[in-house]
Amino acid sequence: MKQLLLTLLCVLFAFSPAFSQDSKNKKETSTFYIAAMDCDHCIKKIEKNIAFEKGVTDLKCDLATRTAIITYKAGKTSEVKLISAFKKIGMEAVAVDKGAGCPVPPSKKSN
Repeated sequence: MKQLLLTLLCVLFAFSPAFSQDSKNKKETSTFYIAAMDCDHCIKKIEKNIAFEKGVTDLKCDLATRTAIITYKAGKTSEVKLISAFKKIGMEAVAVDKGAGCPVPPSKKSN
C-alpha cells in the first residue's frame, strides 16, 4: 500500500510542472488604441521597443485605426505591463475590449 501511494505521489509531482508550463506559455492577444500613433516613425518606435518587451511574441500596428495588436505569453506579461511599456516610450495606450471597437479619442475642449 505504501509503495502504491509513493508511486502515485511521484507521478503527481512528475506531471505537475508540465501542466504549469502550459499555463505559463498560454498566449493572449490584446488590442491597444494609441492616439499618438500618427506616422510611420511612431510605428517604428513601437516596433523597436514594444516588440522586445518580455513575453511579446507578435506585434502588428495599424496606422489607419491607430491600434497595436499584441500577442504575448500571459505568464510573462499582461495588458497593464504593456500599457506601462507604452508610457515609457511616451505614448498612452488604452486596451480595447474585444468586440467593442476602438475608443473615440477625447475631443479638445475649447475655452
